[in-house]
Amino acid sequence: MSDTIHEKVLILDFGSQYTQLIARRVRELHVYCEIYPCTTDLTKITEFKPSAVILSGGPKNVSEDDAPLIDTAVYDLGIPVLGICYGMQLTTHVLGGKVSASAKREYGHAKMELNPECDLFHGLDKTENVWMSHGDRIEKTPSGFTGCASTDGSHYAAIENREKRIWGIQFHPEVAHTPNGKKMLENFLFNISGLTGDWTMRSFVKDSIASIKNQVGDGGVLCALSGGVDSSVVAKLLEEAIGDQLTCIFVDNGLLRQGEAERVMSTYAKHFKMKVIMVDASNFFLEKLRGVDDPQAKRKIIGPAFVDVFVDEANKLDNINFLAQGTLYPDVIESVSFKGPSAVIKTHHNLELGDRLHLDLIEPLRELFKDEVRAVGEELGLPKSMIWRHPFPGPGLAVRTLGEITKERLDILRLADAIILEELNKANWCDKVWQAFGVFLPVKAVGVMGDERTYENVIAIRAVTSKDAMTADWAHIPYDILSKISNRIIGEVRGVNRVVLDITSKPPGTIEWE
Repeated sequence: MSDTIHEKVLILDFGSQYTQLIARRVRELHVYCEIYPCTTDLTKITEFKPSAVILSGGPKNVSEDDAPLIDTAVYDLGIPVLGICYGMQLTTHVLGGKVSASAKREYGHAKMELNPECDLFHGLDKTENVWMSHGDRIEKTPSGFTGCASTDGSHYAAIENREKRIWGIQFHPEVAHTPNGKKMLENFLFNISGLTGDWTMRSFVKDSIASIKNQVGDGGVLCALSGGVDSSVVAKLLEEAIGDQLTCIFVDNGLLRQGEAERVMSTYAKHFKMKVIMVDASNFFLEKLRGVDDPQAKRKIIGPAFVDVFVDEANKLDNINFLAQGTLYPDVIESVSFKGPSAVIKTHHNLELGDRLHLDLIEPLRELFKDEVRAVGEELGLPKSMIWRHPFPGPGLAVRTLGEITKERLDILRLADAIILEELNKANWCDKVWQAFGVFLPVKAVGVMGDERTYENVIAIRAVTSKDAMTADWAHIPYDILSKISNRIIGEVRGVNRVVLDITSKPPGTIEWE
């Protein structure tokens, strides 16, 4: 895909928690970018043919023995380079300047005095609020560099070398806490680097369809559908590209929400023309999960079980050459991250179906973030209910039913979860939250119902707001809505006598409970 894009920015990752945010901000400006680990050799960097390079922040001190460094040849490629936080300190260090521990560390908001004649700050006021997160500072700039901004804690809050087209900033323009950070990135991309911002979801769809046609030829493609936006967008792209050469399989693992299997199949029948095969494997999965209560053990069972069911069904089909998957860019980044792969976090992903089936992979979304996938779905005309469906974990209700999985517990959770979503929809709150769901807790509580003592199950309400699921805050749902939800669950769901609200943000918690 990236071969068809002529304007590309390369982000070198030095381990910052904000690296993905940099990429997202660049793409919001309609400029295509990719993240490579800072250990990437110069040959691969030049093969990417970037129009500009951005160096991310990072947790290390440049003078530490194990501090990540950079091939200084990157600065001689003849393209603009922007170093952010650690990226600025590294630039200073390797080009002959001096970086040292600051007597006054800067964490949080800072007021910055800047030179508006600096190309990076074109159109901004002389004073800007920025977000800092560092304990080191620039003591001496490399030869040819000048300072163009300062704060109380950093004499050199920004530096530039116009001749060599190198800039460095100590703060983080990618975070919302730097109000005009996006404008600074605009200046770097458009005024300094000369880019036009020609990467849109419309162009992505056009290029993807052409790429799929070229890759597939007259071959057959198999796609696993889940009902979520990722697999649905993949399927629609394939349908547009190859029509009846596509076959999809939808596996009901018995861990879906109330009425979800029927709803998914109805939606596909209405909006898609491809062949969709539904497999009811509920009993198979429940038997596999019998007696298992450890969350990681659940994931390790569900993943291979899905593969077994899918492979069995796929082997009944003829003339299949390719397997389509909804891999997204965050999954790709994690697998090559400077900090190392995140194998424990998503053990149910990347199930190597292609190897089991001896099929070549098609991953048309592997260069997109979640919000970009939704934008593609809108471009393809998919229904709003599919595009903005709340994220649902691969292991389904198995990771929302804490403790042992039984049909009785799943049925309790299904009904409670349906009530939560129904009441949020009635109050027009579903679209205001990123995710909302119920959690079955492996505890019982004493209650009084109908003048009788009860000892029954507890349901937790989990609802969060987020832009990208990297961070999240608990949703401040009005008390009257929460009251209706609680009253209905206790009144309508037999076996539940208590409802609690999860008010944990991410971090330190996760969105899901398991």
